[in-house]
Amino acid sequence: MSSYRQKSRVLVVDDNLQSLKMLSFLLQDDGYDVVVASNAETARELLDCPENPIHLAILDVMMPNVDGFDLCSQIRKQGENVPIIFLSARGEPADRAEGLRMGADDYVVKPFDPSELLARIAAVLRRGKSATAAFEAQPSLKLGEVDLDPARLKATVADERRVSLTPTETKLLHCLMRNAGRVLTREMLMSQVWDYDYEGNDNTVDVYIRRLRRKLEPDPEEPRYIQTVRGVGYVFPK
Repeated sequence: MSSYRQKSRVLVVDDNLQSLKMLSFLLQDDGYDVVVASNAETARELLDCPENPIHLAILDVMMPNVDGFDLCSQIRKQGENVPIIFLSARGEPADRAEGLRMGADDYVVKPFDPSELLARIAAVLRRGKSATAAFEAQPSLKLGEVDLDPARLKATVADERRVSLTPTETKLLHCLMRNAGRVLTREMLMSQVWDYDYEGNDNTVDVYIRRLRRKLEPDPEEPRYIQTVRGVGYVFPK
């Protein structure tokens, strides 16, 4: 069994009981420990249990009362960095973008190929664990007014404003700061941060850049830390 599967507990949240059973069987058969919830309230209770930590959450979007987007937003606003994958029949580009804006690490559209879903789950877990291990060995990185503490998934802006980051946001910011002054294309960022090949219609990088700007920039519309080089990519100035 691969190391990222060992002791990995996956939370599946879906109000469709048949979907819960199918996903539970698929994940358990692949070696994961699975817990399920049919609503956001139960999901929050499971996520708030430190004795049985959740290593990854799979959320349906269309649920009653609190939908998947709102649940994801709540999780991120409380500073929780558990990796999140949306699994939804809503597959329009706007839906994918909204899911990523809310803080998800990936978005898979139903119907899906089981092998692709398992590969994406493994990739998200692998990125999170490898990033954590790598960051724990690295000192804080400071450039200008931004001080990044990778091990704690925190950034401090202008020595006073401290913000929480998700593992993916941390890895993206670290990549930009480590290459300060160098323009990084979307292809380069997808390869280094997500381990994916960039597809021309994939706006994942742009969504995460906007999320980082909202957290770091005094004015996200006039960014000073993460700048756009039109037609090329992004740069963190020296």
